[in-house]
This record gives sequence, C-alpha cells and structure tokens, in this order.
Amino acid sequence: MLKQQTLVFPFSVFAALFLLASTTFHSVESHSHRHASTVGRLVLKHQRKLLTQTEHGEISTASVTDGAKPPYHLQFITLEPNSVFLPVLLHADMLLFVHTGSGALSWTDDTDDDGMQNVKIRKGDIYRLHQGSVFYVQSSLEAERERLRIYAIFTNTEDDIYEAAVGAYSSITDMVLGFDSRLLQAAFKVPDDVIEEMMRASRTPAIINAVQKEKMFGELQARVLKAFAGEFLGSIHKKKTKAYNVFEADPDFENCNGWSVTVDKKDLHLLKHSNIGIFMVNLTKGSMMAPHWNPRASEIAIVLQGQGMVRVLCSSNAKASKCRNMRYRVEEGDVFVVPRFHPMAQMSFNNDSFVFMGFSTSTKKNHPQFLAGKRSVLGSLDKKVLALSFNVPNATIDHLLKPQKESLILDCTSCAEEEERLMEEEIEREIREEEETRKKKERKRREEEEAKRKEKEEEARREEEAQRRREEKEEAWRKKEEEVKERKKDEARRRREEQEEAQRQEEEKERREEKTRREQEEAWRQKEEHQKRVREEEEAKRKEKEKAQRKKEEEEKVRRRKEKKCKEREEDEARRRKEEQEETRRQEKEEKERREERAMREQEEARRQEEECQRRAKEEEKVAKKEAKERAQRRKEEEKEVRRRKEEKAKEKEEVEAQRRKEEQEEVRRQEKEEKERREEKAMIEQEKARRQEKERRRKAMKEEEEVKREEKEETQRRKEEEVEVRRRQEEIAKEREEDKARRRRVEKEEARRQEEEKKERREEKAMREQEQAQRQEEERQRREMEEKMEERRGHEEKKGLEEKSEEGGPSRVQEEAQKQEE
Repeated sequence: MLKQQTLVFPFSVFAALFLLASTTFHSVESHSHRHASTVGRLVLKHQRKLLTQTEHGEISTASVTDGAKPPYHLQFITLEPNSVFLPVLLHADMLLFVHTGSGALSWTDDTDDDGMQNVKIRKGDIYRLHQGSVFYVQSSLEAERERLRIYAIFTNTEDDIYEAAVGAYSSITDMVLGFDSRLLQAAFKVPDDVIEEMMRASRTPAIINAVQKEKMFGELQARVLKAFAGEFLGSIHKKKTKAYNVFEADPDFENCNGWSVTVDKKDLHLLKHSNIGIFMVNLTKGSMMAPHWNPRASEIAIVLQGQGMVRVLCSSNAKASKCRNMRYRVEEGDVFVVPRFHPMAQMSFNNDSFVFMGFSTSTKKNHPQFLAGKRSVLGSLDKKVLALSFNVPNATIDHLLKPQKESLILDCTSCAEEEERLMEEEIEREIREEEETRKKKERKRREEEEAKRKEKEEEARREEEAQRRREEKEEAWRKKEEEVKERKKDEARRRREEQEEAQRQEEEKERREEKTRREQEEAWRQKEEHQKRVREEEEAKRKEKEKAQRKKEEEEKVRRRKEKKCKEREEDEARRRKEEQEETRRQEKEEKERREERAMREQEEARRQEEECQRRAKEEEKVAKKEAKERAQRRKEEEKEVRRRKEEKAKEKEEVEAQRRKEEQEEVRRQEKEEKERREEKAMIEQEKARRQEKERRRKAMKEEEEVKREEKEETQRRKEEEVEVRRRQEEIAKEREEDKARRRRVEKEEARRQEEEKKERREEKAMREQEQAQRQEEERQRREMEEKMEERRGHEEKKGLEEKSEEGGPSRVQEEAQKQEE
C-alpha cells in the first residue's frame, strides 16, 4: 500500500507543477503536428527530404530551427552491410553519432601531413570532422547484417558560419570531372584515352557496394583520390585513431527510472571550438524527465528507440502569435527541437521505454534547471515569496515541495497516456474550432459578398434614379427653355404686330387728317364761290360729318376686327371702299374729278394693304414652317440622344452583368479549390487519426473497458456540443431573419422617402408651372389693359378732333344766321 502511494504521489506533484507552470506562463495551448512552424518544431520521420536512395543505402535530410538562430542542417545516412559512401568535401563542421551497425570512417584534412586517417566506428560512437575535410564511410560485413545508421549535424564553428545555400558537402567526382579534358590531362599526366574513358563513364551514385569499388576505380581514379584524399583504397600509411562511445561513458545521472549522459569538450577534445554538444536520455517504462529548462542551450533531439510524449511551454513574454505551448507524441526517427528557456518534460509510456539522443547548441556549462524533484529550483527560493507568487498559503508550498525524494528522472505512471489523451482532445477541439472558424469566415464572406452585391445594386439603382432625375430635370429645363423661347417669339411677334398696327393707325390718322383738311378747303372754296348754295353746303357738311362719323366708326370696327383676323380687316376695308364709292356716286356731279382721284388713291391703298396682308401671311407661314422644322429637328436630336443614352445604359448593364458572372465563376472556382483543399486536409487528418487509433487499439488492448467509458463520455460531450451547436445555429438563423426584416424595413423606409421626395419634386414643378401660368396670364392682362388704354386714348383723340372741327365750323353758322336776320 505504501509503495502504491509512493508511485501515485509523484504524478500528483507533477500535475500540480505543470498546472502552476502553465498558469504562470499565460500561454495558449495548442498541440498538433500541424503547428510545425511554431517554437518546438517537430519533424516526423516520413517528413524528411530524401537526397539519395540506392539498393545499398540512402541519405535523407531535415532542417530545424530554435527560432533564434538560422536553421540547423541534419542528415541521416543509412548504409547496407558492406557498402561505401563515396568521398565528399565538407563545407561545414560535421558532428556524427552512430545509431546502429559498425564500419570505418576515413578522412584527410589540411591539418594532417600523414595522409589518410581512419577510425573504426560502432553503435554509440561520436566523432567530429572539420570543414574542408575529405571523407568516406564503409560499413562492415556482419553476420546479423545490421545496417550502419549515422546521424550527423552540420553547424557553424566559433569562427565560420555555415551557409545552407552552398550545401553540406560536394562530391569529389563532380569536382574533378567539372574541368575540361585538356586541363585534366595536364594536371594528372595521363594519356588522352584515360581522360576520355572517365568522361564517357556513367556517373556513380553516392552509395555503392564495397565489392564494386575495386572494379570501378582505375589508375586515374586512384590518382584523383590520392591527390584529394590520399590512398583511401588500401593505403598502408593509414593513421589510426579512436572514437568516443557514449555507451561506455559513465552516466551523469542514473536511477531505476532511467539514465542520462552529456558529452562536451571536456569529455571529447574534438568538440573544442565547436558550438555543439551531445546528450542521450534513456527513460524506462512509465518514467519522466522532470520538468526543466536549459539556460544556455537549445536541444535538437532524435528518437532512437521506443516512443514517448514531449511537453514544451513558451516563455511568459512570448507572443501568442509566435509561440504556442505544445505536446506531441514522438517515435523512432522523429526529430524535435526545444529552444532554451522553454520549460519541457519528456515521458515514456507504460508499455515501452523511451530513448533519445540529441545535439545541444552550446558546449559551455549548461546546467538544466528543474522545476520538480529533489533538485527543484523552487526549493532554493524563499517559501513566502513562492507562496505569494502562486497566491497560495505557505502550507501548500510546504506540502508541494516535501514529498518528492527523487530527482531529474521521476516515476510517472500513465503520464504519457494522459498527455496523449489531452493532446487528442485538443486536436479534436482544434479541428472543431478550425471548422467553426472556417464556417464563420465563409458565412462572413457570403454576408460581405451579399452586402457588396446589394450595395452595388443599390448604387446602380441610385445611379439610375439620379440619371432619371437628371433626364427629367433636363427635359423640364428644355421644355422651360422652349416655352421661354416660344414666349419670346410670341412677344416679338406681338410687338411687331403692335408696331405694324400702330404704324397703320398713324398712316390712317394722317390720311384722315389730310382728307379733313381737303374737305375743309373745299368747303371754304364752295362757300366763297356759291354763296347762294349755303344751305345746300350746310346740308352737305352735315351729311359729310355724319358720313365721317360713320366712317370713323366703321374704321374703328375694321381696326378691331383686323386685330383678330386679317380677313375681317380686308372685308371691312372693302365694305368701307364700297360705301365711299356709293357716297362718291351721290356727289359725282359736283366732285367728279375729286372722286376719281380719291377712288384711285383708295384703290391703290387697298391694293397696298392687300399685298401687305398677303406678305405678312406668307412671312408668318414661312416662320411657322421654319419653327416646325426646327422643332422636328430638335425632336429627332432628342430621340437620338434618348436612344444613345438607352444604348449606353444597356451596354453598362451588360458590362456589369458580365463582370458579375465572371466574379461568380471565379468564386465558384475558388470555392471548389477551397473545398478540395479542405477534403484533402480532412482526409490527411482522418488518415493520421486512423493510424494513431490503430496503434492505440493495439497498445491498449488491456484497457478496453476504460476506453469504452471514455468514448461514452466523449459521445455524451459530443451530443451536448451538437445540441449547443444546433441551438447556436437556430439562434443565428433567428438573428439572420431579424436582420433580413430590419433590412427590408430600411429598404421600405428608403422607398417611402424616395417617393416622398418625388412627390415633393412634382409639387414643386406643378407650383412652378402654375406660377409661370399666372405670370403669363398677368402679362396677357397687362397687355390687354395697355391695348384698352391705347384704344381709349385714340377714341379720346378722335373725339377731341371732332370737337375741334365742330368749333372751327361755328362762325360760319353764326354768320349765316346773322345774314338771315339781315334779310
């Protein structure tokens, strides 16, 4: 019972510590392999890039980063038994670790004058080659035929910087055959046929079988390799050395839960002036490397055996967009990176051990700082300050730090399983959140597109309405201008007629005055010559006055009728002439010559008036035709302009429709592409999930009942979430309906406002027309009043003339009466 409590209690301490650490760092947790671009980068085995692959071996590569420095370049070299990795020239320092198998590493560099050096390598060996070295590797021929697996990192030194664009190394063969034949012949002092044979030979792969190497290299190849790398094919001057084996070194820490070892420049002099160290950790089943961080180095780890869970936290000052807390499951061949100052913990599963090695990015003194265990940094802090930091009582801190007696590597049964369960739950939650986010974005995009479409339609409607209003205003202004022009023309024509009428009346007045003067002269002459016929002359004068009065009345009637109609003036004039002719016939015996002369003058005047009337009629007809022609021309131009505007409007509408169809097609293609990408991503996620579920079923065969309960719990949770989702969707639908209703109300309100504006404009136009009509009526009334005043003035003048004429004839009557009295 005590032992069981001892096993369970560390897990509770670990859980409490991680909960507090997660709370302290204020990080947003996300634990999926899809977040490979964030800090804590993970490269799975199948994600490596394959450089070379033959039946005798392969080379793959991966580049990882800690977020602070340029990417680190890793290569994974696998050789089948009795195979050779052909010579290459290193461009950067190479630090290698032998995972499995054995063989020989041969190299030469510019620091050695003894030719080729050779070292036997086996499982667990570590070795470093400097940049500028030429090396090759040959695997051993062993009975168990275990492959030679080498993990290498190419890094910067303290003085030089590794350039990824140049590459890690160059093939010696490519370097030699890059020169032309003549230069090679002069350099190696060999016949032409040897150079030609080399040039014609097919290029060999980077890894070949060791049996073939003697057949493939001739005299020139031997000279080339000797010139670059020494006698690597069986040279008797090989300088032997020995590699450092990590399995033979004493562990830095070891207990029943596992062991760990680190290698720096104190342990291996070859690491001097290098910025890379090596470490290895072996966790037994159900164990954990206690939560810790590295203050001086980042870790680049490679899983050698088994599988486990890795938990990495961000620093408290890291931005959520650049760093996310992660937990992920790793297996043999996977690579993961933990930057410095990032708390981490590695855990093994209950049914398998977890072994990983790695490269640390600094060979300086790097003492990992542990949060839990006997060596916890929390124990060195003041407990009161620690309690204030976690906002808990001092007793809680005492209870937290006292129970754990182990350090560094702790017992943690089912910790990895619990972490994996949390990871899968978070992955599923992320998938749901991403799907929800995608749906929200899609819905928002559709709403924005609908809003844009409605905005475009509203804009087009407003433009059409504005265009219609402009056309109506232009039409109103055009009509108004035409009316003004018509009024001006009518006014000009009326003034012209008034001037002509005034001129005619003036001429008529002059004729009447002339006639009156002649009549008066004739009367005085008759009175002087025919004294005896005074009574007859008086009678004649009376008749003449009556005739003149009648004539004036007739002339006034004729004048008024002529204002209404030219034809009536002609008839009145003819009737007047007829009456004058009749009156002339009555006086024919006494005034024959005067009557003929007056008749001739009146006929001439009538003919002149007739011609004048006809001329005015022709001019008016000509003006009317010209105005009708101008109106027809303007009407044609207006119709042409209306057709042109309609055509432009139709063309613009077609262009808008074509653009809309094009946008719809592009949108359909984009949606299809997004749907395809979503299906592919979903398929990949489902495949990954299926693979993990399959492994989980094999690994957890003894826990089916617990799994069933968990699935039932998850199903219940999922149903609850689905119910919540259904309610949320119903709320969204109701909200969308409310928004549609509000939008319709806004549209109806806008339409009512527009109709009110149109009614207002129509009322204003009607008021303007009524005002113009009233103005025209007022002008017409003023014109009539002016004509009446003129007629009244003419009547007054005629009456005054008659009175004056009567006064002039007064003395004759007095004299006649005086004469009668004398008689």
